[in-house]
Amino acid sequence: MKKISFMALTAIMAISMASCNQARPPKAELKTDLDTLSYTLGAQLGDQVKNSNMLSDRYHLDSTYYSEFLRGVNEAFRAADDKKKLAYFVGLQVGSDLSSQYLSEVEKIYFFDGDTTKTFSRDNFLSAFYDVFYGNKPLVEQEAMQKLFTTFNMTMRQKAPAYEEAKQAAEMEKEFGENRKAGEKFLEENKKKEGVQTTPSGLQYKVLKAGTGKVPTTEQTVKVEYEGRLIDGTVFDSSKNHDDGTVSFPLNGVIPGWTEALSMMPVGSEWELYIPQELAYGSRNTGQIKPFSALIFNVKLLDIVEK
Repeated sequence: MKKISFMALTAIMAISMASCNQARPPKAELKTDLDTLSYTLGAQLGDQVKNSNMLSDRYHLDSTYYSEFLRGVNEAFRAADDKKKLAYFVGLQVGSDLSSQYLSEVEKIYFFDGDTTKTFSRDNFLSAFYDVFYGNKPLVEQEAMQKLFTTFNMTMRQKAPAYEEAKQAAEMEKEFGENRKAGEKFLEENKKKEGVQTTPSGLQYKVLKAGTGKVPTTEQTVKVEYEGRLIDGTVFDSSKNHDDGTVSFPLNGVIPGWTEALSMMPVGSEWELYIPQELAYGSRNTGQIKPFSALIFNVKLLDIVEK
């Protein structure tokens, strides 16, 4: 759970120098070098705030209301030396973070595997928040609250890993989902081509040269030549990059698509493999190979390495 930092909150206000009054910006007068530097700082930092993901991702700000955002920036920025006004604006910021970051995130985790329409009571939350600051007697006994909070923390710790995994998966799908779609389309069309065979797992292969040697088991080590390509033809790896142009590896120590294919290949065979993303690197990002990428390999099985 992210902690709310007072310094982070005030820093956001301090750097947001692009301001306006009732949606109208103050008039700039560039009479001195210092005036120009002030304007330059405002332009640079305003650009950082506007074009970062902070406003949309952190604060869920609708760009339709930029004028109201700028009005708030102006008032808060000018209140830096007014302790009363500063307290109010810091309260606005803390209240916004408590609702949009803390409580909303807590709801997502706490109700992760239940009714997603359930929410915590903002009124009850704020009532207790006020009671703490004013020193009022709480409506719930301290011992009961402590037991409830302990149970709550245990529930959050239990649910948080699954929630974070689902959240990351959703983010990955949003960013790289097109790779999955492109791979699925490629494989659907590829399986119809002459000579291409498909296994129950979804692995596709084409025999370019039939070998006559032994077929390795998954516990053995093999020696191969290979070239790996993305479905757009980009070569991302090749045994030619190694000292003698070959690579040896335990058959159970590579991606599932390779393990399955090579455990069917007699020594001396050359196959072209078309590997679905779930039998390749899945959601992992390995540099040139982006998450959910289907892969193509040309593989020659040269030998089984005897121990």
